[in-house]
Order: sequence, then structure tokens, then C-alpha cells
Amino acid sequence: MNALLVSMMLLAEPPAPAAGAEGLKPSVKDVLKQYDAVMAPATFKAVATMTAHRDDGSTRAYKMTILKGADDKSRIWFQEPAAVRGQEMLRNGENFWVYMPNLKRALRLASRDNFQGGDFNNADVLRANYAADYDGAVKEDPAKPDAWLLELKSKNPETAYDAIKLWVLKAQPGVPVRGEYYTSSGKMLRSADFSDVKDFGNGLKRPSKVTMRNEIATQRFSEFAWESVDVSAAAGDGKFGLNDLGH
Repeated sequence: MNALLVSMMLLAEPPAPAAGAEGLKPSVKDVLKQYDAVMAPATFKAVATMTAHRDDGSTRAYKMTILKGADDKSRIWFQEPAAVRGQEMLRNGENFWVYMPNLKRALRLASRDNFQGGDFNNADVLRANYAADYDGAVKEDPAKPDAWLLELKSKNPETAYDAIKLWVLKAQPGVPVRGEYYTSSGKMLRSADFSDVKDFGNGLKRPSKVTMRNEIATQRFSEFAWESVDVSAAAGDGKFGLNDLGH
């Protein structure tokens, strides 16, 4: 085969698709699984603080220990401030409770109620299973070329939001940088910025800070700071029973 013919064949071959081309986009299911693995591993024990910034300029910080178990189980113990010390929250499946030590009993919670009066809601903290709860599409965003844009719709009425736009880094699978949270009619309720990626050990690198802004009461926002996340911690089923609250 002569050199001219070889050259013509090479020129006739279609160019390889560029990164980010349609054929190279990951599936929305794969990206959401990666997101869940980063932001809500299957089991873990964590120490975190949520600081709520109120309309009047005041702030209140809530320090807590979070335990997540398999099969949609989560539990939180509050250490600070003194007014909520001894309170606990529990999620087991679709059920949410808050244990009030002064009443020595648990009260039911709604998944979309505000978490301790801040700008996250209970499902933001206790229910994080996007791969099961949402479906949608993966798109390119010219304004954020280093991230995939996920446009998501809820598959479950118990989720935190009806619709979400989520930007996830291409180079760091599962790591979010921005979220926008909407009603079914398209009204934005909240927006979140994810920052300060930290190595928590055991292969977990994730944002250690989430800032949630209230898009309705725009003077309000809340910050969630993760001090530690231990994915090797044991999380037995006994810790997620209603009768164990307060013990």
C-alpha cells in the first residue's frame, strides 16, 4: 500500500470525540451513585456543626454526632448548645423522629421541616440517597466547563426537594460544587455551595463545608461544617430503634 493511499485513509477516519462530547457523558445514575458515595457513604460516624444565620443577624451553632447505618437509617445526638443538649433525631426508612429529653419521648418529624430551625431541612441531613430518589439528565454547562450539570426530578414525595440542579466535578467523580433546589413549579427554595475538600481518611475526600442559602428569606443562610467522617465506624441496627432513643 503506497504512502499516498495510507494518508488518504487516515484523513478519512472521523476524529475521536472530544472530552465532554455526548458519547463520553456518564449516565445520571452513575454520577448520583458517585455523589452518594462521597456525600453519604453507606455507613459512617461523623462530628459536625451547623451554624444558622438568622434574619436579625444573630447566629446559633449546633454541634452534633451523626451515625449513618445501612438501609436508610440515620441518628443524630446533639451536644451544643445547652438548650438542645440531649436531643436526638432518628430516621428509619420513611420515618423521622426527634427525641425530647424533657418529655422523655420522641415526636414525629416531617422530612421537609427545617433542621433545627436552619436553612437545611431534615431530609438534607438524614436522607441522602440521590441515586434512589432522583432521576434526570447529565448536561454540559458552558459557565462551569469543569463540572457536569445534573438536572434532577424527584421520584419520591418524601425527598427534600421536587427538583434539583447539581454541579459535580468531572475530574473528581461525585464531588459537588454547587446545588440549586426547586419546587415542582420551578421556584428556587435554596442554593448550596460546597467547599473546602478534605481528606477524611479511608479513601474519603469530600467537601467539609456546605453553605445553604435561603432563596425565599434571603438574609438567612446556614453553614454545615464536617469535622470528622469515619467510614470504618460500626453502625449496628440496635442504634436505629425508636426504643433506643434517650439511652
